[in-house]
Amino acid sequence: MTQQALKIGELALQTGSSVETIRYYEQQNLLPQAMRSSSNYRLYGDAHVKRLQFIRHCRSLDMTLDEIRTLLSFRDTPEENCAGVNTLLDKHIEHVSHRIKELKALQTELKQLRSRCLTTQTVEECGILQGLANAEDSEPKNLGTHSGGCH
Repeated sequence: MTQQALKIGELALQTGSSVETIRYYEQQNLLPQAMRSSSNYRLYGDAHVKRLQFIRHCRSLDMTLDEIRTLLSFRDTPEENCAGVNTLLDKHIEHVSHRIKELKALQTELKQLRSRCLTTQTVEECGILQGLANAEDSEPKNLGTHSGGCH
């Protein structure tokens, strides 16, 4: 099998990643540094493609970079037993179950809020905005851990 020599843009296209993401994964030591060409371009091989595809699949399962780092460590030592992989996945399943409960509570809260304004009226009379304003006076509910970033 011939070893590929892909530039970073080609690796990005082949794996559906962005160049910035690839560089970030390199900085986070998730992807090994690429060889350099004589003109100092990064050159990636088949191992980079496979590793990046593995990382992307893990991210699609909402795994954190630390979880992925741990899985990659196991993957890099195939002779070890996989008890740690099982433990990691069990913990991740628990996290997902907890997150589902949070999201269901969030959905319920949003539906209740939405039910406060069933007809079109003036913004001043909008039950949703009134409900949100009234919530400012009370202790905020913790309806989830969504922060727009990695957990």
